[in-house]
Amino acid sequence: MLHIYNSLTKKVEEIEPIHKGAIGMYACGPTVYGFTHIGHGRKYVTDDVLRRTLEVLDELKVTHVQNVTDVGHMTSDADSGEDKMEKGRRLPENGLGSGARIYRLFQ
Repeated sequence: MLHIYNSLTKKVEEIEPIHKGAIGMYACGPTVYGFTHIGHGRKYVTDDVLRRTLEVLDELKVTHVQNVTDVGHMTSDADSGEDKMEKGRRLPENGLGSGARIYRLFQ
């Protein structure tokens, strides 16, 4: 079984599925109110390598869920202030990425 660093306990721990033969994996998605950058690609590759490792080496059925981060969130952690997407759209250098436009089409 795969061992991975648990940032909560600060220890390397064995991944133990709750249900035999299957595991769930949640990953935060892109932040769509700004430019795409190399960090986004690194995150997707890391998620993909982890998922494939669990599927191939540990023979687990992986349910991988990912959100789209910060769509409709305000500029602060409180639910007040200006919407980050509206603010980002007004920046001339942003042009608000197509990811945000596509996301809104499916709401």
